Amino acid sequence: MKTTDAIYRSPLAAAGGLAVTGSGRQHAMQAVRDRKLPSHAVVLVENGHGFLESEAGGRQSVKSPALFWLFPNRQHSYGPDAEGWSERWALFEGSLVRDFLRLRLISEQNPVVDLRNLDRVQRLFNAIHADLLEDTNLARASAAASLHRIVVLAAQQASKLKPASLEGPDIAEVIEALRRRATQSLDMAAFAAEYRMSPATLRRKVTAEVGLPPKGFQLRVRMDHAKELLAITEDKIETVAAKIGFEDAFYFSRLFHERENCTPREFRARYRRT
Repeated sequence: MKTTDAIYRSPLAAAGGLAVTGSGRQHAMQAVRDRKLPSHAVVLVENGHGFLESEAGGRQSVKSPALFWLFPNRQHSYGPDAEGWSERWALFEGSLVRDFLRLRLISEQNPVVDLRNLDRVQRLFNAIHADLLEDTNLARASAAASLHRIVVLAAQQASKLKPASLEGPDIAEVIEALRRRATQSLDMAAFAAEYRMSPATLRRKVTAEVGLPPKGFQLRVRMDHAKELLAITEDKIETVAAKIGFEDAFYFSRLFHERENCTPREFRARYRRT
């Protein structure tokens, strides 16, 4: 970023689900007030302190190293304290952003992410800027991949920085228990009580973590195991159904078709390992 501090690019028509449309860096001394952007943005604060204010998230303090997400057509204000801060930013858009939101990798309610590893995120911002400078189809695809990696890294660091809940055990422990017991008949009220939660709290926490309610998550685990068995074994469809907890093979086949848009036999024919 030695020669150019800001770059703007029009999105490519064939870019697919994610496009980076701008990148830059600066040492900011003043706040941005009551602004709306037409696209998503991510701002990395490398050093300094300040604030972010938005309608969904309220006013939050920002202390480096941290990043925060900005959302299109949402009024926001942010900026440093009197000493200023060093920031990098990137603009992005595309249909893949809906998945980021659905999977809760980025959040309007919790847009600020404290970072444990600044160096890795800095390198990705550097790569985005260099790719936008090159401005070829391959470079633009590389920039999108780097932005995707920033989303994932930030989500990983945010989850590891969360303090242990006072309401019960680590949600990862609950998820693993649901996974282990996916083929069992499970009373969710009793299961929630095992982990000192109400069924409503269990549903809320599991959905926030994996994007599905407990029963939906367990069904996904069962179907994923069924696909593995179909691909690597010679088991009959009835046997596969039984192994994942379905007594009725016809019901299993119908449910499989609804979810995968093919029958178990068609799936086996496509993905069988020979």
